[in-house]
Amino acid sequence: MGGARGVTEPIGLAVIDKPAGMTSHDVVARMRRILGERRVGHAGTLDPPATGVLLIGVGRATRLLRFLQGTDKTYEGTLELGSATTTLDATGDVVASFDMAAVTPADVEAAARALTGTISQVPPMVSAISIGGRRLHELAREGKEVERPPRTVEVSSFAVAPLGAGVYSFTVDCSSGTYVRTLADDLGRALGGGAHLTSLRRTRVGRFTLDGATTLEALEALGAGAASTLAAPAAMVGELPQWIVNAQEVVDLGHGKAVRWPIAAAAGTPVAVLDHGGALVAVCVDNGAGTLRPDVVLAAQGAAPGHD
Repeated sequence: MGGARGVTEPIGLAVIDKPAGMTSHDVVARMRRILGERRVGHAGTLDPPATGVLLIGVGRATRLLRFLQGTDKTYEGTLELGSATTTLDATGDVVASFDMAAVTPADVEAAARALTGTISQVPPMVSAISIGGRRLHELAREGKEVERPPRTVEVSSFAVAPLGAGVYSFTVDCSSGTYVRTLADDLGRALGGGAHLTSLRRTRVGRFTLDGATTLEALEALGAGAASTLAAPAAMVGELPQWIVNAQEVVDLGHGKAVRWPIAAAAGTPVAVLDHGGALVAVCVDNGAGTLRPDVVLAAQGAAPGHD
């Protein structure tokens, strides 16, 4: 990963291959210790049993994480037909068993295809969303179940392949907010029985994949050099429209002033504003009047101090 430039404190993005058994918050806490930086956050929770891509923002770059949270994702994993669990995965207790010996791979493939496109999902009770001021997983631990409003998600593809004895591998491309454990449960129900997730690995978040990921152990081994591996903040907004500004406009943005934007775009469109060296100066929004208003401003060379 390319290093962040022109800063003394850690700032940028780490693409972590999260190990099983850790919460996303555990990873954040460990990154704080590794980097000696309090401002660390993540984009997109991964459940403790799941592994794979977890995006970690560091320093002032944590303010850019919201531009990554809505990106689409890819997951790989396995599921098992024949039983439903309290958590919809292998960590829960079995609540129902079904004889699904007659279900064929072709049946499973057809059911998976039917769960693609724009679909409605009811969030599982073990999810992190809040209802009535309480996290669902907290209520679930207390043995409570509450009504959850369904949400609309987009599943671009749901490919399955038999591994034997009712176990299937799968790959899912989906929008942010999709619950893969719910997909497994819905698949079992569609086949006239039940199913649950047995393993899950996130291989992609937006443009970031496992190929560019590192481990917590590798960062710990680098010690003080770990900060140099962070991707520059510009990488976090690489999917936004870009606009390059001159040195005076860098200063203006540092003072919270709008800058010229002679491009027709919808008002409110976020734009990544870069200096001539390619460093991210700010994320601005289109004012709808030929200018860009600063939304998130990062300290940059030439910007007024204190405007970060």
